[in-house]
Amino acid sequence: MFGIVRPCTHRLGERFKTEWMAHLCGLCLALRGDHGQLARVVTNYDGLLASVLTEAQAGTAPADRRTAGPCPLRGMRSASIAQGEGARLAAAVSLVLASAKLRDHVADRDGVLARAPLAAAARTVARSWDRAGARTGAAVGFDTAVLVDAVDRQGGIEALAGPGTPILTVTEPTETATAAAFAHTAVLAGRPGNAVPLAEAGALFGRLAHLLDAVEDQDADAASGAWNPLTATGTSREEARRLCEDALHGIRLALKEVEFANRGLAHLLLVHELRTSVDRAFGTSSCGHAQGGGQGSGLLLADGSPAAGLLAPEGNGPYGNNPYGNPYGPGSPVMPPPPGGPGGPHRPHKPPRGLLAGCAAFLGLFCTCQMCCTEHEGPWSRKKRDAWCEACDCGNCCPDCSGCDGCCDCDCDCCCDGCDCGCS
Repeated sequence: MFGIVRPCTHRLGERFKTEWMAHLCGLCLALRGDHGQLARVVTNYDGLLASVLTEAQAGTAPADRRTAGPCPLRGMRSASIAQGEGARLAAAVSLVLASAKLRDHVADRDGVLARAPLAAAARTVARSWDRAGARTGAAVGFDTAVLVDAVDRQGGIEALAGPGTPILTVTEPTETATAAAFAHTAVLAGRPGNAVPLAEAGALFGRLAHLLDAVEDQDADAASGAWNPLTATGTSREEARRLCEDALHGIRLALKEVEFANRGLAHLLLVHELRTSVDRAFGTSSCGHAQGGGQGSGLLLADGSPAAGLLAPEGNGPYGNNPYGNPYGPGSPVMPPPPGGPGGPHRPHKPPRGLLAGCAAFLGLFCTCQMCCTEHEGPWSRKKRDAWCEACDCGNCCPDCSGCDGCCDCDCDCCCDGCDCGCS
């Protein structure tokens, strides 16, 4: 699994968790049905947005769902899953995205891919995924050549980029590819008038995906000597954050121009969850609204990390009603400063796994159900990932509500799952 939209299932609420899992499982099984069991490894959180957007515009008909058998990733439960052209478009996009990711690892000589024979094998796999994506795309009237062309152009643009190159020059191929995929959902849904605003939303989503990937990988890339767009062009994190905020605002405005049959899940993922993705990448929030601090409180711990959700009420300690009060002072973080001074002990970053080691780790996680049952280490990135079915302290159903005293200035009523927080 990879992608920037990684919603916490408990923040989604029961209704949207069911819908999101229907699209996720539908994508996974579409890949298996068209390209075999191994193709399921390219299941992509961002790719399934094509399925979500198609259904959001066309509406859900009985023919758009089928019952799938038990699966280890669902705790051996059956489920109603999405099927049809939206799922197949998502599969085509995921295959080409996976091919691009694999080519990127080869170009960066990551792990075992630094060895010529394995790099050659990886290129062969990437080409096979390109061909598979093209076949599936053609079946739903989508020419994946625009995606492959974007991948091919990306390498040349990166080779020419240097200090002073506008970062948006580097993100342009990704923007073009995602714009085409988003716009085609309007064709599949029979709403051609939605193509233009969806293309705009897709381009901004591609920009966000590229920037957030660069932000999250910048330190690891610096340690390994890999190419990073922010470092190569001299773009500051502050400028990257500004561009991300502009993209978030643009996506919200573009979606208001789209005619939906049921905008709920699409709005939640592309407005609320994208905001969470940006905050997560820049380290300015925790999952949802943790009790006490709230999202985006702006308060920091001694090591400079955000204290969202870690503040105790006035006079309370870390265990609630503490008769002795907060030992670190009223309004202070309820956690003590890290050992070893303000910066705390140095924890070296784990290097990402190579292709084969990552595949082995994925199979281990897949077969032991750790992906859905426990917090786990990403098989390739080695970053901490939340369990799909693990409870968390999200606190509220509306990600953008401020303490449930009112919603953000968007259609929040379409994505509140009938809770009693006052948002709906």
